[in-house]
Amino acid sequence: MTQDNITRIEYGDKELILIGTAHVSKLSAEQVKEVIEAEQPDSVCIELDAQRYESVTQGSKWKETDIFKVIKDKKASLLLMNLAISSFQNRLADQFGIKPGQEMIQGIASAKEIGAELVLADRNIQVTFSRIWGNIGFMGKAQLLTSVFFSIFSKETISEEDLEKMKSQDTLNAVMDDFTQSFPKLKEPLIDERDQYLAQKIKEAPGKKVVAVLGAAHIPGIIKEVHNEHDLAELSKVPPKSKWPKIIGWAIPLALVAMIAITFMNNPAAGIDQTVSWILWTACLGAIGAAAAFGHPLAILTAFVGGPIGALHPLLAAGWFSGLAQAYIRRPNVGDFQTLSKDVFTLKGFWDNKVTRVLLVVVLTNIGTAAGNVIGGVDVIRLFFQNL
Repeated sequence: MTQDNITRIEYGDKELILIGTAHVSKLSAEQVKEVIEAEQPDSVCIELDAQRYESVTQGSKWKETDIFKVIKDKKASLLLMNLAISSFQNRLADQFGIKPGQEMIQGIASAKEIGAELVLADRNIQVTFSRIWGNIGFMGKAQLLTSVFFSIFSKETISEEDLEKMKSQDTLNAVMDDFTQSFPKLKEPLIDERDQYLAQKIKEAPGKKVVAVLGAAHIPGIIKEVHNEHDLAELSKVPPKSKWPKIIGWAIPLALVAMIAITFMNNPAAGIDQTVSWILWTACLGAIGAAAAFGHPLAILTAFVGGPIGALHPLLAAGWFSGLAQAYIRRPNVGDFQTLSKDVFTLKGFWDNKVTRVLLVVVLTNIGTAAGNVIGGVDVIRLFFQNL
């Protein structure tokens, strides 16, 4: 039976009690405390994985972030996405005077108080991100990153009354319909698969009475999936990376080099023109990208030198070189990481913070180099056919 946002499910000899919450709602946190104290369950499941549990219980660990490692591990885009999500939650949390994820924190505390076993019921967030990223294609990735970037600067506010209305299934389904129309391929890994994972973990939780603290978006799916069996190992697999991006990444520069070599044999002067044109376009536009991010002069110079190298070698992106130079000269300090979630509320703060400045240098240098590779490549092809 369902009463407001509390759902009770009989599963064999177990009673499963699902609490649908809004992640930045003070009333949600209060209700979690009341339900757990009243029900005295054997287990309390929360919608967190081990990584997010550590973040919630130990506080923000931005100050421990190694910006050099982020760049070398090719995780600048992932950090930007995490930053956008946390900034949105922090903005709402500041508006209502509570911590983001307060209902999960309350679930952890209440489970400890009554001696219930705590179950981390959600799938590893890195697995979810990997399955999302591998499911949306190149255009989907571009669209998603654009939406994430602009969401950082959104000034939209929402009333707590609206947050509480989100707990009703009708309103929630309407929101999800809009979401899946914009990004239809995101719904399966982000919502459907996690519904299956959460449902399996909840029904496998120890004891005969289980309380689960969940975002309201998952309640309808869990009600549907709890009576089905799901393979957690299968749901936790990271999809293999496609070979095509790597093949294309090598094929394009090799083709351009081959065209330049053939042109050199037919007309050395034209071959030199091809080479100079391609180098200047990739170098100059890469440097312009770093300059647009207000990078340090050394980072801009590094982008200029690294542009042609990054365009020629797909495993060595020019943005990594310029980003590392920027991080070395203007290394972010603890204060930059501590103010990160607030600084990204404004364009000025986004450009002033040393952390986001490094990320911008990486991203905009790569964009500039890619644009230069396209324009310079077209010129190489033009001169190639003229001198056949």
